[in-house]
Amino acid sequence: MTGSRAETATAHTLSLRVDEWSGHLPGQHVDVRLTAPDGYQAVRSYSLAAPADDCVIEITVQRLPGGEVSAFLTDIAMIGDELEVRGPLGNWFVWDQDDPSPVLLVAGGSGVVPLMSMIRARDEADIQTPFHLIHSVRTPQDRIYGDELTRLAAQAGGPSVTWLYTRTAPPTETRPPGRLRQNDLDDGSSRTSGATPTCFICGPTGFVEEAANHLLAAGHHADRIRTERFGGR
Repeated sequence: MTGSRAETATAHTLSLRVDEWSGHLPGQHVDVRLTAPDGYQAVRSYSLAAPADDCVIEITVQRLPGGEVSAFLTDIAMIGDELEVRGPLGNWFVWDQDDPSPVLLVAGGSGVVPLMSMIRARDEADIQTPFHLIHSVRTPQDRIYGDELTRLAAQAGGPSVTWLYTRTAPPTETRPPGRLRQNDLDDGSSRTSGATPTCFICGPTGFVEEAANHLLAAGHHADRIRTERFGGR
């Protein structure tokens, strides 16, 4: 491990040097395996958060209550520690930079991580494909990558970003706090140049199913909706 930085009070981005890393696609993930001195092993999957910088990759880990792996990675792991990584994995939930179709990104909590990889890849390649991100969080303090997304959204040709708050919203927010609603996605779709977007949804299982059902009800084609669920500790 070559670096660690806090994104929120409970989420940390870890930089990992993986010798001879062959590269990866935005949206892919890796498996991280920890082995205790007594031989006990635990494996969890984490989305890659950004394009690789040579042989250095990034993952963002949300500490979960009672989570044995996430708690170790966010609170105990130190620079210089060796972690066992396998990947990159997954070829369905990936964004193709050569596809000019607009993109609607929908994230619940730390589900924003693989979507941020897509946004960063778009920015790095200087591509103008319309991107709109809808990120559902509990409070403003839970906005992972909040400052970076605000900066990117302010740039000419940058992605547009909407935060939805489920518990506490900032004073300037006109939408009452609450769960994802149909009109939230209708508004997001309208920001993708009016064309049928490719949709990527990532988050807890219930959130993903709800978002996918909303999109289907709104007339989006199932083959243009890609989902990624998580829930392990």
